[in-house]
Amino acid sequence: MDELTTTHWVLLALGSFIMGMSKGGIPGAGNLTVAIFALVMEDALGPIGVPLSVGLLLPVLISADFTATLVYRRHADWGYIFRLLPCFLIGTLLGWWVFDFFQGGEERVGLLKILIGVILLSITVLHFGIKCRKARKAKRSNPSNSSSARPQGSIGFGVLFGLVGGVATMLANAAGPIAQLYLLVMGLPKYAFIGTSAWLFLIVNICKVPLMVDLQIITWESSQVSAWMFIPAMIGAATAPFVVKHLNQKLFESLLWFFIVLAGLRMLV
Repeated sequence: MDELTTTHWVLLALGSFIMGMSKGGIPGAGNLTVAIFALVMEDALGPIGVPLSVGLLLPVLISADFTATLVYRRHADWGYIFRLLPCFLIGTLLGWWVFDFFQGGEERVGLLKILIGVILLSITVLHFGIKCRKARKAKRSNPSNSSSARPQGSIGFGVLFGLVGGVATMLANAAGPIAQLYLLVMGLPKYAFIGTSAWLFLIVNICKVPLMVDLQIITWESSQVSAWMFIPAMIGAATAPFVVKHLNQKLFESLLWFFIVLAGLRMLV
């Protein structure tokens, strides 16, 4: 992609680094990467760059997911993966069909940009909803009454969250908080939560590759750019634990979500 300037490359590398950090323990960071990639590609290629940014990011996501599964491979709860995966894949196919519609001219590409912005802002609301629910649950918890029992009747939730998450991941690579909310409701322990999410998205993202090739948003040229982004993504995943340890994570996450909201609003105008 000869249209990419040095500034574009730097911003894409920064976005990939942030994506790696999101897989290494900083929740929500990956949503900022979605916005960075979309805005950079729009600046470089015009409106057509917005859908191309989704395909450009996918190989970076797969590399980050692969790293996460190596770290947490023993902690996945495959029961929940098998429950969510079919609906995620159906939702992905729906997203593929909808995505094809948005490639029918600049006006439709503009609608895709707005939709990605809406998804980012919705995910932000969802993220803070998760945090509020977690805080309320912590206040209500009674150690003397703790039990390993998990909520029942989760199949319906799995269908709903799987379908919505599948569409969101195909349109904007932004389904992480949707799956995380479901797993949080199911009460998974910390490491099982991370491992299950990592394996789920590794499988889903690999299945998205032929669909994005069919849509021509993953090409040989774009994959060459994506390959260079593996490096900052892996560095981000490796350094995230140290960043979390030495920085004020609450302040860092607040700033991160502030910029996500700004980016989401930018996509709407």
